[in-house]
Amino acid sequence: MKNSKLFIIPLLCVAVLFTMFAGCVVGTADISLAKAFRIFLSLITGEKSPEINESSYYIILHLRLPRVLLAAITGAGLSVCGVAFQAIFRNPLSDPYVLGVSSGASLGATVAIICGLDAAFWGVSILSFVTALLTVLLIIGIASMGNRLHTTTLLLAGISINFLIASLISLLMLLNQQDMDRIIFWTMGSLSSANYENVIISAFFVIIGITVISIYSRDLNAMLLGSQTAQNVGVNVEKTKKVILLFSTLMIAVIVSFSGVIGFIGLVVPHIVRLAVGTDNRKILPYSILVGILFMVVADIISRIAISPTELPVGSITSLTGAPVFIYLLFNAKKKLRG
Repeated sequence: MKNSKLFIIPLLCVAVLFTMFAGCVVGTADISLAKAFRIFLSLITGEKSPEINESSYYIILHLRLPRVLLAAITGAGLSVCGVAFQAIFRNPLSDPYVLGVSSGASLGATVAIICGLDAAFWGVSILSFVTALLTVLLIIGIASMGNRLHTTTLLLAGISINFLIASLISLLMLLNQQDMDRIIFWTMGSLSSANYENVIISAFFVIIGITVISIYSRDLNAMLLGSQTAQNVGVNVEKTKKVILLFSTLMIAVIVSFSGVIGFIGLVVPHIVRLAVGTDNRKILPYSILVGILFMVVADIISRIAISPTELPVGSITSLTGAPVFIYLLFNAKKKLRG
């Protein structure tokens, strides 16, 4: 059994590459697998095939490839944030979307759009980061009882903040109807505006965030046993929480800046991975990165082909998958309380 698990990572890597290639092929414009392969081959050889027109090259390399890459970065970042949140809050129901952090970031993006700051990347991202961080601090403040975070209060606080922010965004849309279409983009989630600049910037921050959280993976394992136990084995609990929350919030803010609010990936992916590999965060993190990429790229493909040529918001696809898992986890939590 142990040896069989050694093959899971390579198999996941192959599945990720195959799915990302499929994401570059699938779309309204009909481009065959053979053509797509030769287009990618031209990146290595530097020679374009005369049999393939320029529009096919443009569609694959400048429309679909950056979109697939942004989907992969988004899936990896949100999955790792989910792992981190579930460890520091000691709650498998914790997730950037459920706790309202993603909504907090979207509020900042909404204000940036209304103020005309969306022309520059930093305007949207800085405001998204600030509002997401304030949302985290507000939720922790509501849910804290002394030095402890009460699980039920944490979830209720997150859900309440989600509703509050949704109401504020709706009010802002009503008062600024000329910006309504762009604001709806953030609230429903979409990868349609992906480009290589977005990919490079988001990859930079997500890689930094994942690296920092991975460094703290042992501390996260200790924190699963409780703050007191973690302190007894030498973990600086408060520092760890602050660092994890800071870098997780930074990742969420950057992702929301480019992709809008995409829910439940941070809930579904770590749960699936935990069932497969156990509770060791040193194992959960790399698996979650790969499964998160796979999940997000597949969701994006479905969003493009479900009612083609019309495109569905990718956030609706992830929510359709994540909401039932969330309900299932709630039922499990209720059974444990009864037991």
